[in-house]
Amino acid sequence: MMQEFGLFDTVPADLMKFGQGMDFEPKKVPELLGLKNEDVSHIAGISIKSVRYDQNAPQQMRDRLEEIAGTINMVAGMFDGDLNKTVAWFKARNPLLGDITPRDMIRLGRYERLRKFIINAMMRNQAKAIEPAAG
Repeated sequence: MMQEFGLFDTVPADLMKFGQGMDFEPKKVPELLGLKNEDVSHIAGISIKSVRYDQNAPQQMRDRLEEIAGTINMVAGMFDGDLNKTVAWFKARNPLLGDITPRDMIRLGRYERLRKFIINAMMRNQAKAIEPAAG
């Protein structure tokens, strides 16, 4: 029987220590990926003047960065929580993504496409791990 990517697997363990829910620290996401305020502004669809990380941070920005943090944590899970491998994956050009880095996909506003790509790849990996050995 093939196990599928579960409904609740979209909230992975907080391997990268971003915090979750009320404890989420949005500034850690751009710090990890090396994103500038201009990038965060573009990603969240807010004015660059509105980019801030205190209690008055725009909810739209906070929500988008929390989504991205969840995706980063999913990737980190593939690397057993290894911070260096996770960051390297986001910064390495990937031929399956059109020879662009996952970080640049996020920076250029193609986050949803990247997230779907990651989830599909995880589902394929899980299916391969479950398949009985051919013999």
